[in-house]
Amino acid sequence: MSKRVLLTGAMGFVGSHMLHRLLASTDYDIVCPVTLRHHGNSDRIAHLLAEHPEWRQRVTTFLFDLACPIPATTPIGRIDYILNIASESHVDRSIAEPVPFVRNNVELILNVLEYAREARPELMLHMGTDEEYGPAYGDYKHREWDTVVPSNPYSASKAAQSALCTAYWRTYGLPVVLTRTMNLISPSQSGEKFVPMTIRKILAGETVTVHASPEGVPGSRHWIDARDFADAWLFLMDRPATPYPDAVEPDMWHIVGEERSNLEIAQILAGVLGKPLKYELVSFHESRPGHDLRYALDGTKLAQAGWTPSRPLEETLADIVDWYVDRPVWLAA
Repeated sequence: MSKRVLLTGAMGFVGSHMLHRLLASTDYDIVCPVTLRHHGNSDRIAHLLAEHPEWRQRVTTFLFDLACPIPATTPIGRIDYILNIASESHVDRSIAEPVPFVRNNVELILNVLEYAREARPELMLHMGTDEEYGPAYGDYKHREWDTVVPSNPYSASKAAQSALCTAYWRTYGLPVVLTRTMNLISPSQSGEKFVPMTIRKILAGETVTVHASPEGVPGSRHWIDARDFADAWLFLMDRPATPYPDAVEPDMWHIVGEERSNLEIAQILAGVLGKPLKYELVSFHESRPGHDLRYALDGTKLAQAGWTPSRPLEETLADIVDWYVDRPVWLAA
């Protein structure tokens, strides 16, 4: 009997790439609760299944908002894996409207965990973020289980999700594995995010805002292809979760790409497009309170286990530019 996967966030940017990877690399059946309330886009799944009609029978989608308890009448059925990607993820929205934003992310993870208590899957993977740790100063890169000091409502809500997963791992014996990653990029990302927004502004001859320190040092991040993230999760699905009390905390893995400043990313994109870059350095905190100049994760643990990204960042960015140039409608904010 084929394995069955409950995949949340499948109409989202990262979740759709995870769906593609599962369908292309396994014979698993995938069940996807979907909603359009949180920047989901049904075209992400529709285009995928139109290109690969042979996959249709392996995908079950149903309209459901995970901020509500999951009733027994859903078509989920028996589940072997739970892959939780769904969450509100836009920092600016979390700052503008913190209460509904945080409430959504906390209620969502509680409902998924409560479902997991009943379903008892072999493994539950939960997607976290580098921002749970707060800023990384100097050349420091956060290691798994460093102290969590979130800077804004978004990162605080993700830290709360990780804490609840940890509590359910310990209290109820759920086979939870946590991952943290940062600045995912790939085709089909929403136009509000930095890479597609920068492509749009370069093509239009507009000025790109680049967050920097008051002294003019651009902020930096580690950047990774969402398709590589999906590949890393497939790699981790083959590893059993360490149960409590065999460990004092659940397994955690950092999925890490290459570090570049925001300005370097904009310069690479302009170079691929063959257009000049107009940019303005803006103080990172004055323009967005709760924003941090640098985040960084140490990816040594996962690399030593045998997984690394598939190609250099410059190749990924060139591929992304080509995709958006061919599909300009996706650049709309």
